[in-house]
Amino acid sequence: MVVIEAHRDTSASASDVWSVLANGWLYPSWVVGASRMRAVSADWPAVGSRLHHSVGAWPALIDDSTEVLFSEENRELRLLAQVTPTKAIVRLRLEPRGSGCHLQMSEVAASAPLTWVPRMAQDLAVLPRNLECLRRLSFLAERNTKP
Repeated sequence: MVVIEAHRDTSASASDVWSVLANGWLYPSWVVGASRMRAVSADWPAVGSRLHHSVGAWPALIDDSTEVLFSEENRELRLLAQVTPTKAIVRLRLEPRGSGCHLQMSEVAASAPLTWVPRMAQDLAVLPRNLECLRRLSFLAERNTKP
């Protein structure tokens, strides 16, 4: 099966990128569609911790949450994102390269009705959004290293 993932190289180190991911309050700054934070688990991004956020534009906001499924500092974060009525598994991987790192992001439906959609169609549908997420994440991580 062909899997289409978003990729981006950044001049920020994996540690710099991780510091953005580890600050749950920054989630709406890099996740396209997330509009505000309502609460962040004190142990974020430990496995089982949650972000409580809203998606959409005011006044049409939906309150939802995202849970950490797997976390390896400076390497990988796997999330179960819920946007009522469906869920998706989001995987972010950080690969150190020189003084920067390479970012990969994939997303796959974890519940109906989106699980009925073929995987390649899912990948193509979320690719532009995930590319923009990585772009924003890179900008936040690079904020102290270049203009």
